[in-house]
Amino acid sequence: MSAQTELAVVPLQETALTVYSTPNGLDPWLDQVRAKVDEFKKVLPDLKTRKGREAYASMAHQIAKSKTALEAVGKEISAKQKEIPKLIDAERKRVWDTLEAWQKEVRKPLDDWQDAEDARVDKHNDGIEAIKALAKFEELPTAAHVAQVIADLELLALDDSWEEFLPEAAQAKDQALITLRGLLVKRQKEEAEQAELARLRAEAEAREQKDREERIAREAAERAHIEAEQKAQAEREATLHREQEAKAAAERRELELKLQAEQAERAAAQAKADQVAAEQRAEQERQAATQRSEQAAEQARIDERRRADAAAAEILRQQEAREADTAHRAKINRAALAAFMVGGMTEECAKQAITLIALRKIPAISIQY
Repeated sequence: MSAQTELAVVPLQETALTVYSTPNGLDPWLDQVRAKVDEFKKVLPDLKTRKGREAYASMAHQIAKSKTALEAVGKEISAKQKEIPKLIDAERKRVWDTLEAWQKEVRKPLDDWQDAEDARVDKHNDGIEAIKALAKFEELPTAAHVAQVIADLELLALDDSWEEFLPEAAQAKDQALITLRGLLVKRQKEEAEQAELARLRAEAEAREQKDREERIAREAAERAHIEAEQKAQAEREATLHREQEAKAAAERRELELKLQAEQAERAAAQAKADQVAAEQRAEQERQAATQRSEQAAEQARIDERRRADAAAAEILRQQEAREADTAHRAKINRAALAAFMVGGMTEECAKQAITLIALRKIPAISIQY
């Protein structure tokens, strides 16, 4: 049987039966443990440091060892002294429950810190997922909507509030912007193609309208010509019939024929004038449609040129930003390398240290870019 633990000694073997069989007989040993606990709580370790958190866990572990040691002594006595098992078991339970409560009391700040740490990590992970969700759409968006999402995402500040999740958040933002900008170029191209199709449909409709008008003009001219021929034929037949009726009415018939011939000529002239007017209107409509089509094509070309210039400027700006960031990081890394080497490290060790820090593999140490 062990005579002592980290926090409290156990009763001597020759007095253990008396101690365990006496109500509250183990209070002196519990008092020793409580004194150590109270001394520990006077100056609580810093939970923000690894050493502080290990101190909490160590104290809780020592209480558990005392609990186990006192329990072992009681179990040994209980096994030997069957006549007083109830007293011993009751004292064992009381001591166990007391030490269990003290163990939880000592460990509670560490558990509370861990809960807060888990909530903090979840908050940052949710923020990163929200950034990634900006590049996902349930329905195909318009180019204007994609451009607005890009503008909003570019305004999203990535600062020290992201703590150690800043690189991951920055990577998520960059990846989302790359996806969105690719989608923007694709949607702009598709919408330009749709506008071109609309222009071509308008030209086709204009051509169909011109064809209809020309057909109407031709049909009108043909009808006028047929009517004139039919009317002339009728007049000739009437003249022949009148000549055969009577010689006395010849002069009147001749006058009527002359009058009718003049009317036919006027009708033919009017039909020809109507045909010319219809052809002129059709030509004017064709020219107007052609002018509208040319204006629409020119405006589309200007708009496409503007979009291409804006896309090229954006690509150049992103490239310059990446090059500036790369140069900035390289400058800081070179300064850190020089400082390590001045401090006595070899160049190879210094480079490895900088690489590990930049990859976030060294706890509580980072390079501020």
